[in-house]
Parts: sequence; structure tokens; C-alpha cells
Amino acid sequence: MKESIREKFNQEFSQEKYLAFLEDIASDFDFKPTFRIAETPFFIPKDLENQLIEACNQVITFIQRTDFKALTQRAIELNTDVPNEDAHTQFLAIDFGICEENGNVIPKLIEVQGFPSIFNFQFNLFRKIQKYYPFLSEMTPYPLGITDDRYLGLLKKVVLGKWQEEEVVLLEIEPEKQNTKIDFYYAQRDLGIKILCVTSVIKEDKKLFYLNSEGQKIQIKRIYNRVIFDELFSRQDLKLQFSFEEELDVEWAGHPNWYTRISKFILPYLKGSYFIETTLLSELKEIPEDLENYVLKPLFSFSGSGVIFHVKREDIENVKERDLYILQKKVNYLPVIQAPEGKVKVEVRMLCLWPEEENRPTIVGNLVRLSRGEMIGVKFNKDKDWVGGSIGLFEK
Repeated sequence: MKESIREKFNQEFSQEKYLAFLEDIASDFDFKPTFRIAETPFFIPKDLENQLIEACNQVITFIQRTDFKALTQRAIELNTDVPNEDAHTQFLAIDFGICEENGNVIPKLIEVQGFPSIFNFQFNLFRKIQKYYPFLSEMTPYPLGITDDRYLGLLKKVVLGKWQEEEVVLLEIEPEKQNTKIDFYYAQRDLGIKILCVTSVIKEDKKLFYLNSEGQKIQIKRIYNRVIFDELFSRQDLKLQFSFEEELDVEWAGHPNWYTRISKFILPYLKGSYFIETTLLSELKEIPEDLENYVLKPLFSFSGSGVIFHVKREDIENVKERDLYILQKKVNYLPVIQAPEGKVKVEVRMLCLWPEEENRPTIVGNLVRLSRGEMIGVKFNKDKDWVGGSIGLFEK
């Protein structure tokens, strides 16, 4: 969308440079990311940046409501209640489709999550891009004057809290098999924390421990939680010494309840130009005649599972647990990135960090996903180029 930057980037782009860029990333840990990294960043003009910031602030204002916990308690009742919930989420990931409405470009909220995203990978990704395209130093992945030091400082503050690095672990289910494994490696390097599988946690009374590389038992004081309960509860083969639902002597960097509270559950409550018409199925008065203009989504699914894009009347009628699904109006993603062949659609995820003692979250960065398919996501973009994960760059 920044035409001069786009033209210069496309002129300097080559397949050889792209492959060297990918190899450079893989060389950091002798590991090639399992998700597709796109060929290009998204160059975001100032007016769109302002819209994204305004839309984020509207979401944040809603989450800061004094009755927010009461409003979202039903979401906890429908899922899992983990003890020792803190006052507010420490992470926010706010997803916007770049859309067209009445002939204008506008970001539309697709989803919001009170859960960590790939903060460390994104922190390192721009450095790799800049290495191959030095002229991009005139742009920044950070909005609102955020710097490298401020970004990493806030991330360390949120993840580590008051504890030493060895007392904090990044917790996941078989982290070596996760699609976001590259982010774990960068988190371990940049934050100094250990990557730990849930099955490696040792429980003694209410305390949790792990064994370090010397075989010493280290108490876990704080958990950087990356566990998604959908996956955890589907894995009956996993043998854990502890349960997330019991009282434990541990702090959370990203308490699991916030993943449930700040989710598609809140979308029906959000009104305004940046928000999409969304109805909880249990509140649906009648099924719309123009179902081709809607998408049916489960409230608490992860990574697009269970979404029905081409909705039929019987899909809605067959839903038994109607307070677990939403019907959402489709939006018109506008292809705004000029690739060497054709144009590409974009979704921007704005990343926020909220240290426990601060009054409000800080918007610190972003990631973007590029798509040529019907929807954003891997299964809609197989065997396509100029798609996948990347980063948005703002004007300085």
C-alpha cells in the first residue's frame, strides 16, 4: 500500500534472496520453521496505522470494563476454571482483516485472544528482513514510538515477573512438535527461560519443579503458558503429575483463564465501524436467508478448527450447544499487496503486553498473514507463493 516502498522491494526481490533469507532464519538453531514465511512484509501507511491503533484501543477499553469478569464468567463456566486468576490478561493478540467497505480500506476485527503469540520470533524477524533489504531501516515494526529495547524490556517484564530466569519455564505440550517451535527457541535465547513439556513437570505438594541440565531439581515459580486446552484435553495419552485445575504454588505469565475470557466469546458485544456483525447462536432470532454472507464459528476452537465458511441452514439447525457458536457476517478482504503476479490479502495481528502493575496494555508490535485463498490460513493457501506469516512495517 506504500507504493514507492512496494515498488522498490519488488524490484530488489529475487527467489535467491528469499531462499537465503529463509536459510538465515534456519541457521540460528539449525531448524527450519514448519510454517510458511512469506516473501514480503506488509507496508502500512499512516492512515491505516491510525485506524488499527484506534480499533485496538476500542477493544482494550471494552476489556478494561469494571464488569468484564462478570460479563465473561459464562465463558469460564463453559470451559475450565484455573485457580489464582490475576486481575487482567498480560497478553493480547488482536486480529484485523484488511477489508473494503463502501469503497474504502478499513481494518475489521476478526478475533481477539488473551494469549501469547509469537512475540520472540517477530522480534527477530525484522532483523532478518532488514539484513536483506537495508533500505527498510526507514520503516519500523513498532507503532507509537516503541523501540527494540522497550519491546524486549516489556516482554521480559511480563514473562519473568520478579523471578530469576531459571525459575520461569515456557510450558507447552510436546514443544518439539509444535508449529511455533521456532518462537520457543528464540524465547529461550532472548529471555533465558527453559522450554518444558507438561509431562516433564514434577509435582510435590503444591509446588512444581523441573530438572535442569545438571539433573538438579529447580522449583518453577512462574509459567509462561503456551498450552491450549483443546489440545491438552484431546491428548489422553499424556501423563501429567499435576492438573491445571488444582491449587498450585506458581504464578502465570498468561493465566489460562484469559484465553477463555478474551476470545470469540466477546465479539457479539463489540459494536462500531471496526467490528463485524456477530450473533451468539443462542441469541439468534431467525436464520438469515442470505447465509452465503455468513460464517459459522465455534467460540473456543483454536487455529480455525470447526469453522464452516459455506454455511447451510442445516449446519445451524444441527448445532446442539448453541451458546458455544457464533454466526458472523463475512467481510470483503481487499487484496492490497502487489506481488510479482497478482495481489494478496492481508490480516494484521496487533500484539499487546500488559505488565501486572500497569493500568493499561501497551501495543508493542504485530505480525501479518498473507493469503491468496478464500480464507487466511494454511489449508487455503497450499502451493501458493507470497503467502504465509510476515510482519507489518509502519512509517517512522
